[in-house]
Order: sequence, then structure tokens, then C-alpha cells
Amino acid sequence: MVYKLSWLLLLVFPVAALQVQAQELTLEQCYSLAGENYPLIKRYELVKATSQYSLENAGKVYLPQLSFSGAATYQSDVVQFPDILPPGSNIKLPVFSKDQYKLVGEVSQTIYDGSAAHYKKENIRANAAADKQNVTVNMYAIRDRINQLYFSVLLMDEQRKQNALQISDLNNAIEKVSASYRNGTAYRSNVDELKAEMSTARSQDITFRANRNAYLKMLSIFVGKELPESTQLQMPAEQATTAEINRPELEWYKYRRKVTDTEEKQLKADYLPKFSAFFQGAYGRPTLNILSNDFGPWYITGLRMSWNLGSLYGLKNNRRILEENRKSIAVEEETFLFNTRLSMVQEDGDIRKYKEIIVEDEEAISLRAAVKQSAKAQLDNGVITVHDYIAQLNAENQAKQLLILHKLQLLQAGYQYKFTSGN
Repeated sequence: MVYKLSWLLLLVFPVAALQVQAQELTLEQCYSLAGENYPLIKRYELVKATSQYSLENAGKVYLPQLSFSGAATYQSDVVQFPDILPPGSNIKLPVFSKDQYKLVGEVSQTIYDGSAAHYKKENIRANAAADKQNVTVNMYAIRDRINQLYFSVLLMDEQRKQNALQISDLNNAIEKVSASYRNGTAYRSNVDELKAEMSTARSQDITFRANRNAYLKMLSIFVGKELPESTQLQMPAEQATTAEINRPELEWYKYRRKVTDTEEKQLKADYLPKFSAFFQGAYGRPTLNILSNDFGPWYITGLRMSWNLGSLYGLKNNRRILEENRKSIAVEEETFLFNTRLSMVQEDGDIRKYKEIIVEDEEAISLRAAVKQSAKAQLDNGVITVHDYIAQLNAENQAKQLLILHKLQLLQAGYQYKFTSGN
């Protein structure tokens, strides 16, 4: 029985070990997963499908066009052939009825439309490209929110690590002071004061862990997968800064200008002549034979030209409108670049600031650590009170927490600069 149990344990323990193995995520993986999961990603396919349908419709202008029309009319008067014949003439000509009927079917085929269909297709493609790029701009903004959540989780991790060291120092102090109390060389209040400080440190750990779980849950919603509490986020590498701007908004402005260019081409197609071939078949009374008042079929076929010059009246103003649109896009782009460069200057200043602060933090920690070690020795020798030792321990812990905060702020500022510049 013991032999079988040992084999069962060997089979179960590796599986359990795999299940509890912490999941690891990088910042780039979060970007990728969020891009695949965010609902706005569906807009890409919608824009593609819409443009495809529009292109197909634009191309159908060269397919034969079939139309039907009909009319039944009553006229107050008609041509009276007997009235135009000389008196006494024996020629019999038909008398036309005042009620007339006509059913017409026509097939027309466009031969030349002034390149209207071609320019319309260009406009559809340009609008689709602009719409897709607009989706890319909105998708890119997700990275900023991912950065905030990702670095918030990392900050909680680092603060918990430092808090664990604080708890370890307090544990050592409690053990020594408790031993002194048992030997009659310390007061009970000394032990209680250290234990109270330990309770505060544990409460702080609960706060860090709760905040971390909250940030991790929000991050899991963005990436579209469950992130258990055991998930470990990798510390990203520090980013180099560059003054170049490669934001997706710049491509969006370019595509919008192209849309304006295609709209200007469409203006040209509006005032060019159009040619088409047609075949018209009909049935009714009277027919094309002016000497017959009977019902019958007839047809007409040939070429047709239409040339509407009415668009020339507003051509100049329409071109002015398009030029104003170009200027408006240019102003938007200029404003965007101005604000982006302004943000980059501020973020570069933050990076420099945190680097200088970290140097001061490290020096302060070195001094605080020396003071704490001295206080510990003095506590062991009964020179200072437990309260004095706790003050020095908290001072060192506070200095280390500030260093952790500033290092994470430096790293986040680098990635914020990367996001702002688009690099």
C-alpha cells in the first residue's frame, strides 16, 4: 500500500507543480493581447467590408442599365389629316384617337462617364485608408492605459518586497527583545511596541496586495485573459529617448489629405460630357408610324450624349472649400505636433529629474542603513529604547520605498516618452 501511494505522489506532485507555476507576462505581450481583444479592433473588418461593397457598386456603372416606363394619356386635340387635304380628295387618312398609350423599356450602356467611376473608386479607397488609420490611432491610445496599469502592478510588487524586508527586521528585533524580557533585562512594553509595528507592516502588505490585485484585474480585462494573483509581470528594460515623432496620427493626416485630392478630381468629372449607347423598345398607340392609329411595337437605338455644365457655377467655390479643408488638416497636424513636442519636453524633464533624485535616494539609503545598524547595536546593549530603534528602522524603510517609487517612475516616464513620440 505504501509502495502504491509513493507512485501516486510522484505522479500528482509534478502536475500540481505545473498548475501553480506562475504565469509571466511582458509589457509587449500586454500590448499585443490588448490589441487583439479590444472591441474597436472589429472596426478594421467593418471598414474593409464597407469599402469593398462601395467599390463593387462604383464599378457597376459600366453594366447595362435596364429601365421601364409607361403612360396612358388623354389629349384635348390631335392632328386631323383630313383638314390638310384639298376638298374633294379621295385619299383616306387615319383619324388619331385622343387617348394614347405607351409602355417603354430601355437598355443603356455607359461608354464614357468623364472618369467619374474611376475617381469615385479612388475616393472610396482613400476614405477607407483614412478610416482604418483612424482606428489605428484609437487603438494606439490603449498603450497609455496599459502602461499605467502595468507599472502600477510592478510598483506594488516592489513595495511588497521592501515591506517583507521590514517585517523580517521586525521579527529579528522581536526575538531578541523577547529573549531580553524573559531574562528580565527588557520591559513587556518593548515587546508589545515591536509587535504593534509588526501589525502595521502586515496591514501595509494587505493594502499593497489588494491594490495589486485590483490593477491586475483591470489589466486582465484589457488583455482578454484571466490573470491569476500568481501572475508575474517582467520588469521592462529602460528606454532610450529620441526627438523623432512617429505617431500614427501623422499617417492619418496624410490619408485625409489624399481624400481631399480625390474629391477635387471628382469635381472635374462633374463637368465633362458623358456618352452612352441605348436601345429603346416600346408598345402602344400611336406608334412611330404617323399614318397609323393602331396599337403596335417599335424601337429606337443609337448613341446619347449628356453634358451638364451647371456644375461649373459652383466649381470655383467647391475648390475653395477643398483648399480650406486642406488648411484645416494642416492646422490640426501642426497643433498635434506642437502639443506632442511640448509633452516630450516635459517627459524628458521628468526622466532627468528622477535620475537625479535616485542618486540622492541611494545616498540617503546608505546613510539610513548605517544609522539603523548603529541603532540595532545600541538596542542590543540597552543604550536606546525600542521606540528609538523603530524610528530608525522606519526611516530606512521609507527611504527604500521612495527609491523603489522613483525607479518605477523613471521607468514609466521612459515608456511614456516612447508612447508620446511613437517610437
